[in-house]
Amino acid sequence: MYLLSQLQDLVNKQIAESDFNFSASELYDPVKYIMSLGGKRLRPNLLLMSCDLFKGPILDALPVAVGIELFHNFTLMHDDIMDKAPIRRGKPTVHAKWGESSAILSGDAMLIEAYKLISTVDMAALRDVLKVFNETAISVCEGQQADMRFEESNHVTINDYLDMIRLKTAILIAGSLKIGAIIANATPENADLIYSFGENLGISFQLQDDILDIYGNPEKFGKRVGGDIISNKKTFLRLKAMELAEGLDLEELMYWSEYKGDDQDAKVKEVIALYNRLGIREIAEKEMSKFAELALLDLREIKADEERKDVLTSFADSLLIREA
Repeated sequence: MYLLSQLQDLVNKQIAESDFNFSASELYDPVKYIMSLGGKRLRPNLLLMSCDLFKGPILDALPVAVGIELFHNFTLMHDDIMDKAPIRRGKPTVHAKWGESSAILSGDAMLIEAYKLISTVDMAALRDVLKVFNETAISVCEGQQADMRFEESNHVTINDYLDMIRLKTAILIAGSLKIGAIIANATPENADLIYSFGENLGISFQLQDDILDIYGNPEKFGKRVGGDIISNKKTFLRLKAMELAEGLDLEELMYWSEYKGDDQDAKVKEVIALYNRLGIREIAEKEMSKFAELALLDLREIKADEERKDVLTSFADSLLIREA
């Protein structure tokens, strides 16, 4: 059995040693840049942890795990372009450094490199792995499309939002875990349970991101606090505030939603104060905890060594205790 720190070291070393085509620096420098920004490496680590949970071949799964991380960063690179985001993990985004056209093309190259790495899996598992990955990849696109549609819609419900983050964020976590299980030749029942665990964990994780966007420490969170408020992003917190606000609170929320002035700091400050009056943070944290508990219930149902399951439980707990 591997320790989590050992799996993290394997992933980081494999990424650092990835052999990109240095002769085409204009294409691959942005790839090396975004991959060098670090991050939690959540998805590849979970893939390897799932593989280890079912006593699978970790070193065979490692290139696939890096392929998943490449795919994830490809989606981030393109999301940043669509969102016109200037900062990613505390550093300038790729399109801010190299321009949108270069970022799009380099992102496309990352997607192809991801497929190359994922296709190195043993032939016995290749078909099932590619099936899960393809379904996962199209779900991420559907989630991003829904997120974009929400920007123009005034009729987004909380259930709509939860389904969007399930597609955009949670399913990639779930798919990573299921791929690790497939590589380890886990039973279909266990593979489905680890997928459900990842889906619920991913929703909980994204809800926490929404909370940290407003209440987090920008130096530790890697983004400007209140970015979702500035962009009027329809997060769980905003949708719940729209649902609960009445009278002057509702008028104030609508005023700041339509605000076109330059004092964005004032907008963030006043909307946070309104959220505090409505108890929005506590409601969001309760919703986050609900999905975390569902994830742990799924994990308990998996038939595997309890010691190995404890590693996943501890990792899930650590993900959901990030500093605000």
